Amino acid sequence: MTAGLTPNDNSVNQETGFDANNNVIASSLFNQTTGSGAGHIAFTGNPTVTFPGVQDPDWDIGNTTDSMRASIVDYIRMRLGDGIVDVELEKEHYEMAINQALIRYRQRSPNSTEESYASLRLLPETQEYILPKEIINVRQIFRRGIGSVTGTTASQFEPFSSGYLNTYMLVAGRVGGLTNYELFVDYQKLAMKMFGGYMNFTFNPVTKKLTIVRKMPFQGANPPLDQQESVLLWINNTKPDQMIFNDPYAFPWIQDYAYSFAKRILGQAYSKFSQIAGPQGGASLNGAAMVSEANEEMKDLEEQLRRYMDGSQPLTWVTG
Repeated sequence: MTAGLTPNDNSVNQETGFDANNNVIASSLFNQTTGSGAGHIAFTGNPTVTFPGVQDPDWDIGNTTDSMRASIVDYIRMRLGDGIVDVELEKEHYEMAINQALIRYRQRSPNSTEESYASLRLLPETQEYILPKEIINVRQIFRRGIGSVTGTTASQFEPFSSGYLNTYMLVAGRVGGLTNYELFVDYQKLAMKMFGGYMNFTFNPVTKKLTIVRKMPFQGANPPLDQQESVLLWINNTKPDQMIFNDPYAFPWIQDYAYSFAKRILGQAYSKFSQIAGPQGGASLNGAAMVSEANEEMKDLEEQLRRYMDGSQPLTWVTG
């Protein structure tokens, strides 16, 4: 059902985005900023209207980083018994615990990264490019053509490709076929190997410097855009904190690890004193026990990452 029934009649209050048969209306998914067809479905988020008839745009991906950090702080405070006993942790300790949880998660979990593509415009006589800090690996560089020429206009016309298209693909019912197409693809791969279609490069994940082992032809100090070659980078990049916080599998892990880290900080502070002086002998502190419990909890949480309990994809077969 798309909506509830009123107590006194059988009419149905129609929800936005559904028709009378409870089918999704494709036009409600259209986003004016991303294309001309039925667009993307928003990740999550509070209903916002940026364009007429467009709700929940893609860039609104749920709760903000600040609100999620605040909820983790409350989680840590409540589990440590704040309000019942005094918890002497300061704001800096909570922030440190959350940051350390994120650092360890990014270090150990494949779910902290994502595969994506980015375009790079190559400049004349330039081999080194500094990429954004979010990029952690460049897997491959794809060029538009087989590599014998540069540019993005008609100067990159390849006669054999055009001849094959006219002869075999457009009249595939009479001549040609999949075998010819396979041979054509093999021809393209061989031509790319021979004429620079595959670009050799190195990438430093610390400095984010991409070094292409080839200088592009010199076309003047400021060549027009249509004379600058644009390539596609196949990359891995880190997920933003907000996406990790809104991940239903990753967020509980971040919560628990931050709690255990904060608990260890508190236990280490308590372990410096065996007891606090007071009436009738004072009170003994359990700092050593808190440190031991926190270490065990953090060890168990790291074991969860090895078992892919945070939503990471397990390893597949590796040949070679």
